[in-house]
Amino acid sequence: MTPHPPSTPARPPYPPPSSGQQRAQAPVAASRAVADGSAPASEAAPEPAPARRTYEPGGGLRGLPERIVRGRPADPRWARPALLALLLVTAVLYLWSLSASGYANQFYSAAVQAGSESWKAFFFGSSDAANSITVDKPPAALWPMALSVRLFGLSSWAILVPEALMGVATVGVLFSAVRRRFGAGAGLLAGGALAVTPVAALMFRFNNPDALLCLLMVCAIALVLRALEDGRTKWLVLAGVCFGLGFLTKTLQAWLILPALAVVYACCAPVALRRRFGQLLLAGLAIVVSGGWWVAIVELWPASSRPYIGGSQHNSFLELTFGYNGFGRISGNETGSVGGGGRPGGGGGGGWGETGITRLFSSDMGGQISWLLPAALILLAVSVCLLWRARRAVAAEQAGQRAEFLVWGGALLMTFTTFSFMSGIFHQYYNIALAPYIAALVGMGAALLCRRGGLIASLVLAVTVAATAGWSYVLLNRSPDWLPWLRWTVLALGLLAALGLLLAARAGRRVALLAAGLGVATALAGPVAYTLDTVNTPKGGSIITAGPSVQGGMGGMRGPGGGGFPGGRQGGMWRGNNGGMPGGAPGAGQGAPGQAGLPGFPGAMGGLGERGTGRLRGMGGAMGGLLNGSKVSDKAKALLEKDADDYTWAAAAIGSQNAASYQLATEKPVMAIGGFNGSDPSPTLAQFKKYVADGKVHYFIAGGQGGQGGPDGGKGGSSKITSWVEKTFKKITVGSATFYDLTRKA
Repeated sequence: MTPHPPSTPARPPYPPPSSGQQRAQAPVAASRAVADGSAPASEAAPEPAPARRTYEPGGGLRGLPERIVRGRPADPRWARPALLALLLVTAVLYLWSLSASGYANQFYSAAVQAGSESWKAFFFGSSDAANSITVDKPPAALWPMALSVRLFGLSSWAILVPEALMGVATVGVLFSAVRRRFGAGAGLLAGGALAVTPVAALMFRFNNPDALLCLLMVCAIALVLRALEDGRTKWLVLAGVCFGLGFLTKTLQAWLILPALAVVYACCAPVALRRRFGQLLLAGLAIVVSGGWWVAIVELWPASSRPYIGGSQHNSFLELTFGYNGFGRISGNETGSVGGGGRPGGGGGGGWGETGITRLFSSDMGGQISWLLPAALILLAVSVCLLWRARRAVAAEQAGQRAEFLVWGGALLMTFTTFSFMSGIFHQYYNIALAPYIAALVGMGAALLCRRGGLIASLVLAVTVAATAGWSYVLLNRSPDWLPWLRWTVLALGLLAALGLLLAARAGRRVALLAAGLGVATALAGPVAYTLDTVNTPKGGSIITAGPSVQGGMGGMRGPGGGGFPGGRQGGMWRGNNGGMPGGAPGAGQGAPGQAGLPGFPGAMGGLGERGTGRLRGMGGAMGGLLNGSKVSDKAKALLEKDADDYTWAAAAIGSQNAASYQLATEKPVMAIGGFNGSDPSPTLAQFKKYVADGKVHYFIAGGQGGQGGPDGGKGGSSKITSWVEKTFKKITVGSATFYDLTRKA
């Protein structure tokens, strides 16, 4: 290959992308020479890359259809059709029977409805259009859904379609990021593995903030990888914008992987060392600007004219960021959460399960995310070792590949370690954050070893396939009555594929391809089965899981005994009533004495789920209103809708889920007293009395119980309001629901 004549531009031009195998060789080699001191900075500019093939027919818009169908000229002809097929299948998978989940997590759906009615509620992320209180997260994840509802009207489909499309986009971005250095095959494997990861399929069909956060993190990594190719500042700044938007989606969780990416860029970027740190500072500034503008406005806005910041105890978003949603998640000291701060026991995890290196492999978590986790860890370790000592002729290429492994691997290890040892609130669906990192490492590692060939590569691939098949058997065996034939099939075919990979070096290319294909099929069989079960099972509520019920699983929370719920978990905790926990008005049910309970609700959970009703027996209003909304009858809806426009709030209820059910049914503002947990000191008793005296609230919805809040509010504040209402106003019973008319004295 003959290069172009030498030239010395101020910055080497970025070569048009092709197969990804020769990109950034010269820049990386030059930057490493400068960093090592073996060459002066003035010699860092490499010779331009060889000319790449370009499209001959149809330039500009006329050639757009051909470029869409054909893809990049250097890619195999099957690459672009295969990608389009992958995206189509992913779209069908994520959109299939999407509306069956109803409003999914009504807590967020109510905020979406409010944002579609009021731009002020849209900006702040308010739970209701009258702006009494916000959700306990920043509002970026609500904005696409609220815009969709403004465009198409309020419906389950309008709320959830943006989430599904985010899933398709995430698969596409992951393919593109992996393909650049490792080829289309690696990109397809990575994208396919992500698409069928059970927790990914779960959350890309749901309306929690995790879908947008996952998309933004994959975009951020893809941009950092582009910056590692050519050292251009714009890619790093755009990555900073993604991290800033991620902060506005789920606060500090978006920054978990920042340290790993910053270290890799500082060590491996193809520019002089001083320039690297300057670029990182600019990226940091982009993070502050893109994530901080909203925070600054909220903190400077007069508290009297904006909604209360849900999840905080002192009406401060910064308190929410660094407390309840921040370091409290690490330490477990989350004032205002269910059970309050500083919960003891649970093996370091308080009421949220035992912590430790095996946490994500446990009964609760394993089936959600860990199918390919052993394979990703094996391939990461082996690939970095193989690439660490590269032959000089291809050192730059392999250094670039090594940097990409370090980026994805660093993101995986940072997130895995945090999730494994955090003592605060932790739900199974958080694991979607790991899904793209695992998928990328599997695709890259498999491609690297297949290209290298030889005994070592065959041995590693065989061990990886065998380990994956064995672990899939363990995960499937946790649901012994669900597809019992599948676990044995996966184990047998996986071991057969491993044997074929061992013999591939001598048996020839055909056997190698057959064994590799069989290995991929068996590795993905378990996740595909779990994902199909997830797609076919409606989900609802605040705690949801993918796949069938498992032995030893208990959902997101664990009582002091640590044993969980006999009979397992399904759907939105238990299968029934659309997989959630509706099934009646708040306040129905009594806890059995002496049973292990949720912290803050002694004896409440007891491990007994009523699988036929979709409810947790014993939680009463606490769980019926805390983790899921209530079933609103037609008569109750008619009652609240009557004269609703004469009031600021048609009703008020303890806890956001209780309020959300009635708000979504009537499309009228319903005040969520105490926010999500019913533990926020908003409104105080004095404030609520003034609202009632001013004729702003029509009804009070009985039932619901808050968690433990601060010393002056929280559960005590909501309880005082309930007591005052019950003693003062007329009680009205509509079916199984109880209301108090705040315009009529008792």
